[in-house]
Amino acid sequence: MKNIALLGNDGSGKTTLTEALLFESGIIKRRGRITAKNTVSDYFPVEQEYGYSVFSTVYHVEWNGKKLNIIDCPGSDDFVGAAITALNVTDTAILLLNGQYGPEVGTQNHFRYTEKLGKPVIFLVNQLDSPNCDFDKVLEQLTENYGSKVVPVQYPISTGPDFNSLIDVLLMKKYSWGPEGGAPTIEPVPAEEMEKAMEWHKRLVEAAAEHDETLMEKFFESESLTEDEMREGIRKGLAARGMFPVFCVCAGKDMGVRRLMEFLGNVVPFVDEMPVVHNTRGVPVPPVADAPTSLYFFKTAVEPHIGDVQYFKVMSGVVHEGDDLNNADRGSKERMAQLYVCAGANREKVEELRAGDIGCTVKLKDVKTGNTLNSKDCENRFNFIKYPNPKYTRAIKPENEADTEKMMAVLNRMREEDPTWVVEQSKELKQILVHGQGEFHLRTLKWRLENNEKLAVQFMEPKIPYRETITKAARADYRHKKQSGGAGQFGEVHLIVEPYYEGMPTPEVYKFNGQEFKINVKGTETVDLEWGGKLVFINSVVGGAIDTRFMPAILKGIMSRMEQGPLTGSYARDVRVIVYDGKMHPVDSNEISFMLAGRNAFSEAFKNAGPKILEPIYDVEVFVPSDKLGDVMSDMQGRRGMIMGMSSEKGYEKLAAKVPLKEMSNYSTALSSLTGGRASFIMKFASYELVPTDVQNKLMKEFEEQEKNED
Repeated sequence: MKNIALLGNDGSGKTTLTEALLFESGIIKRRGRITAKNTVSDYFPVEQEYGYSVFSTVYHVEWNGKKLNIIDCPGSDDFVGAAITALNVTDTAILLLNGQYGPEVGTQNHFRYTEKLGKPVIFLVNQLDSPNCDFDKVLEQLTENYGSKVVPVQYPISTGPDFNSLIDVLLMKKYSWGPEGGAPTIEPVPAEEMEKAMEWHKRLVEAAAEHDETLMEKFFESESLTEDEMREGIRKGLAARGMFPVFCVCAGKDMGVRRLMEFLGNVVPFVDEMPVVHNTRGVPVPPVADAPTSLYFFKTAVEPHIGDVQYFKVMSGVVHEGDDLNNADRGSKERMAQLYVCAGANREKVEELRAGDIGCTVKLKDVKTGNTLNSKDCENRFNFIKYPNPKYTRAIKPENEADTEKMMAVLNRMREEDPTWVVEQSKELKQILVHGQGEFHLRTLKWRLENNEKLAVQFMEPKIPYRETITKAARADYRHKKQSGGAGQFGEVHLIVEPYYEGMPTPEVYKFNGQEFKINVKGTETVDLEWGGKLVFINSVVGGAIDTRFMPAILKGIMSRMEQGPLTGSYARDVRVIVYDGKMHPVDSNEISFMLAGRNAFSEAFKNAGPKILEPIYDVEVFVPSDKLGDVMSDMQGRRGMIMGMSSEKGYEKLAAKVPLKEMSNYSTALSSLTGGRASFIMKFASYELVPTDVQNKLMKEFEEQEKNED
């Protein structure tokens, strides 16, 4: 049993290759075509509408007594969640390349993920029949990007519309096909190709010997290895990422597909030859059948007429139809009523699945993506999948306000299918936000809400979570007095505000307009604000001018203003407040009076303390082809971005910058059109920084207008 992730840039032909693999192994009777919308992958309406993969497709093929579980992943970086999930539950990656273009941005991104996770990689060059295919150039680019570990196992005799034969330098045979592809004719290497084939064969033998001392010795003695020894050497080299074999196929004409399956079955590392996964307690869980049963649920698909289809990997033990298991994450019990192995939307019932295998089930009561089910003597939990941060955000609301609850329920259910969608109800911005990997990603979400759920929604620019702070000290006092028959209200508060930073000394004396104010600290309270930063509240009232019991009310009044800063209504942060004097009335003073006096005194002092707006700044890393670097840099500077550095990485330039979030709202779309979809980027929150004065004035003006309209 072997588990394989099929990755590659959009348009490299993964869906077509999937059809050929399933057809050759007899799982389907005829190959579907994307244009005919009848393929095993891409069977969801949204995929057929847009003509690209949105979800990963899990399927299996059997060849020469080996079972290969394959997960076909979407190529677009917007659906990277599926590729990351697949790489985490499989052991080897096939990176499919379009023979016309060679390594593209998707290849780079996917390769980076395999690097992070230490997974073996096989490069597979497809579309050899394309008139623009140049195999030698593709090989050259691969070697340039990934070094001498790139080792061809096959090469085409010629490419273009006449492509129908290749030389396999592992077996030293020529494979050729008739117009319909399928079973090849296998012959010895023809004389005119012998020199080239021998040279490449030698390179392969050397690479195979490199990862096994016994083979190395044998190679030095005789300069050759048997076919089995080479397979063994390649398997070890693959597992250690010491070599990246290159194969050839023409998936559209079903040429080279059988030989690929043979290689996958013979050479790709088995499940138990890869590093062991650890559970959340750090205990290794080897994939062996004679251990307690543990299933890890890595994917949920919601299918019409069926509901949730839950995909899982058997981490250890054996699961049988009818087994009762415990959900380690939710504390509930589940019965595995039906077990299936998959081929896209087609499922085949099985009675059991063993350690390392991948299958699916339906009608579970309470299992979510990421949950672990265990047999009773077992307490495993797994959380080895780490998803990238979102990089595209939109505020979303239903056309009809009354549908808000329904929309939230649907969004949360869809998040089960794709954990890289993050749904957030922002109390601060008073908006529902959906965060995703790109415009494409969120466009699919909208399409599905409107077409599958019949729920009309609007996307809007999200508001920016600004912060407010002060830049100098200021003083204010406020008397709250109210008389209306009976008991009145009275409270007077005198206070000083100043900017706060970590480790600043305790104050002793302040000067305002030539007048000195001595400070005598009675008590200090530090509030860690949930939106970041601090509020430090110092009681310095002497001689009982304000009773200590009213201090919490004054702090409450100040906090209510911190939650709604006076400049733009944003949260305020990093302020120190010193209450040094005031007055109270023996009868009329109460908590509400001091809360209002504290709030108003703080508000006035804040406005006189050089108030400033802070904006969120993000660290952005852009991976861009060298020929587009200039365009991307000038665009970045137009977004008030500060370039922090540049470095070269495998044929791409890596640009690091700090950019205000406000300027990043449509970046994924802009970057795509600037570079023809060949660049990608990642971003994460860095810090809050002061906004430039012109931006501040504009924001304050907008806020005033908004306040007027609301009044």
